[in-house]
Amino acid sequence: MGIGITHLGSGSRGNSALLTSDHCNVLVDCGFSLKQTEKRLEIAGIDPISIDSIVVTHHHKDHSESALRASKKWESSLHCNAITASRMGWDMGECSVFGNLERIEIGPKLSLLTVPVPHDDSDNVAIIASDGSGNRVGIVTDLGEATNDLIGHLSSCNHISIEANYDHSRLMGGPYPDSLKRRISGRGGHLSNYQTAEILSRVLNPKLDSIVLCHLSEKNNAPHLAESEVLMAIGERFEGSLSISKQIGPEFSYWTGESDPNILASA
Repeated sequence: MGIGITHLGSGSRGNSALLTSDHCNVLVDCGFSLKQTEKRLEIAGIDPISIDSIVVTHHHKDHSESALRASKKWESSLHCNAITASRMGWDMGECSVFGNLERIEIGPKLSLLTVPVPHDDSDNVAIIASDGSGNRVGIVTDLGEATNDLIGHLSSCNHISIEANYDHSRLMGGPYPDSLKRRISGRGGHLSNYQTAEILSRVLNPKLDSIVLCHLSEKNNAPHLAESEVLMAIGERFEGSLSISKQIGPEFSYWTGESDPNILASA
């Protein structure tokens, strides 16, 4: 069956991605209101109470907003690292704490590896999902640069969802104060289109069927800029499908082993 990937939405106002494997459903981040999350899951054809686990990558509100309320309402297990739990005020009875490079066993055919990545004022992780049959999915947002560990794990993925947060020229020529520009473009900030393109060029492998660019800034980027930068770097070697995840979603789903997205009927 492989692993299904559906972005419920991605951007500065909320992020959440659904991973599906056989009868196992996991949310990576829960950054929308509970009402919005349930509405978006229903568009994706998923009953919210069928969510087995919620994994929060870091404590920032656009990734953690309703995670605790959702886990209690749906009776889903909640996973995060110790710093995220502390910053959110969650106690050990409310969540399961993981360490860096720890594998979380969600079900018999889905596990998640947590890979630390640099992001300001947080202990953020990327997620590498595996189904034990050779299918691997990477979900990577909110980082200023890729570590060697992350590059190594992404190099064997069938699908990669990765942020392309800003266009360098738009950011530097925009209205943000210099301090904010430095933070966004720094090691602990976000990935530019160029950085994302360089990372994808390094991790491109024959099994990579699909890529989703996510967490695009509404002020400092545009889908056509992100797409063209990435295709300029990998277009001649990449034979799969490239899509953009927008703030309003979900619009499509991918399955490992398939290069074309499944367009959601109500999208």
